[in-house]
Amino acid sequence: MAETIDELTIQCEEDGQVLRKQLDKDVLSKGSWTTIMFLYQDLDRKSGDYGPQKVSIRRYQKRDGTCLQRSKFEISSPAQARAVRDRIDAWLDDDDA
Repeated sequence: MAETIDELTIQCEEDGQVLRKQLDKDVLSKGSWTTIMFLYQDLDRKSGDYGPQKVSIRRYQKRDGTCLQRSKFEISSPAQARAVRDRIDAWLDDDDA
């Protein structure tokens, strides 16, 4: 279990092989509840290649000195990422910043 935001990762290894490769990480909000967006790729075990880039948005709660994952949303394709982006752009006006 991670104790700090810097220690949080979605990279996953098994027997020395990286099954989920974290490419980037962006902390969207900090506090007792932290929101982090990860860019990652999963290993295709059959081909040995990493698949397309995906995005995961995860919420963590700091409790008793440990960051516990409480929820997540996976964006599994570029088309879905664009749809989410476009909807947010349509909902939020630039003047709301």
